[in-house]
Amino acid sequence: MNNEVVSIDLGSNSFRVLKYDCLNNKIISDYHEVVGMADGLIDTGLISSEAQQRVIKALKQSIKEINYDPSIAVAVTTAAMRKASNNKEVLKNFEENTGVKFTIIDGIEEARLTLLAIKYALKREKIDSSKFILLDIGGGSTEIIVNTKEKYESHSFDFGIVTMTQKFFKHNDLQKDLNSRKLEIKKYLDSLDLNLNDYTFVATAGTPTTIAAVKLGQDFFSYDKEVVNGTIVNLDDLKDCLSIFDNSNKNEITKLVGKGRVEFIQVGIYIYQAIFEVLEKNESIVLDDGLREGVAINHCLETKCEG
Repeated sequence: MNNEVVSIDLGSNSFRVLKYDCLNNKIISDYHEVVGMADGLIDTGLISSEAQQRVIKALKQSIKEINYDPSIAVAVTTAAMRKASNNKEVLKNFEENTGVKFTIIDGIEEARLTLLAIKYALKREKIDSSKFILLDIGGGSTEIIVNTKEKYESHSFDFGIVTMTQKFFKHNDLQKDLNSRKLEIKKYLDSLDLNLNDYTFVATAGTPTTIAAVKLGQDFFSYDKEVVNGTIVNLDDLKDCLSIFDNSNKNEITKLVGKGRVEFIQVGIYIYQAIFEVLEKNESIVLDDGLREGVAINHCLETKCEG
């Protein structure tokens, strides 16, 4: 039992749980649900009581399905909780109702743990992991990590699919916002003085994996991460997805992307497209692995060292 760890990643939109076997570096079981924790956060600065109830319900369901002790789960939460002015009382509420104790991690730690998962994933998929740029589009923040052999540089940008969508609904200036974000990212990459041609473009999180799944003919209900892992997605695939969503009704889009993602997926694609343009890349490798895998692997490494 000591060889198992349960990690939880509570993001701005998604809630992901993993039971992981440290001895064999394998996933035992996992759980995923859209909880929309950042709903209304842009306007109020608060995690709403409705969002809190959704998270508590999802936590209880995951404990039941994956069968784990909530008091020893390694649980982290990110951008939405970093921004929320009521984060202390929210986390207290979660712990009192479910037994799960969350740690709020900053963008630097989020990037480090996500990178750890991606390095393991690239080795597993037998893809060169020496030089790559990793994009992780979250609900409330977007991380860009430049990995050069054993060194890396990371930056957490203060926008994500949920926060940008909420701003767009309010101000209708998505393109203007994207252009300013592109300049911000370009400035960061220029400061690192890289030859971008030397770097592979790798992307993780819901938007890239959804595009890869649609390309492979999967939908939300037939999603198979083992098939999605390592899929090459190009700019034409992004355009095809936008075209599908433009010509589909809400029920059809829900079948493709899952409940709670319909209103965000197109903005996610526009963000992904913007990064393609900044990096001057035509394609990227998509991986399903992310923060929850990184949290689990990190815990395995730490406990091994202690042992």
